[in-house]
Amino acid sequence: MSYLVNTRWGGSEPTPSVDRMRDVLAELDVDDDEHPNVSLTHESEWTLSAFPDGLVICENAELDVAQHMLHVSRSKGLEMWTKLAEGQIEAIEQEPWLAGYG
Repeated sequence: MSYLVNTRWGGSEPTPSVDRMRDVLAELDVDDDEHPNVSLTHESEWTLSAFPDGLVICENAELDVAQHMLHVSRSKGLEMWTKLAEGQIEAIEQEPWLAGYG
């Protein structure tokens, strides 16, 4: 499976380890309104974007799908990123998503 993360300040890293994913999510602890999120994108075109306030957006532009969850902890975000990296799309879809971008 192929996946990559986009870091808070514009970097892109292919197939990071779980420890590196944790570090990228920790970048959200730094105040920076200009760079509001980090994300993980799977080869299936699904993306999970995380924001400092706990907003997580799950989207697939190819399928025209956008959904979100509020108040997601960093550990839950890491769990979802790990599932997406492993291609567990169905597990991600089972989460309690709300329609739209939040």
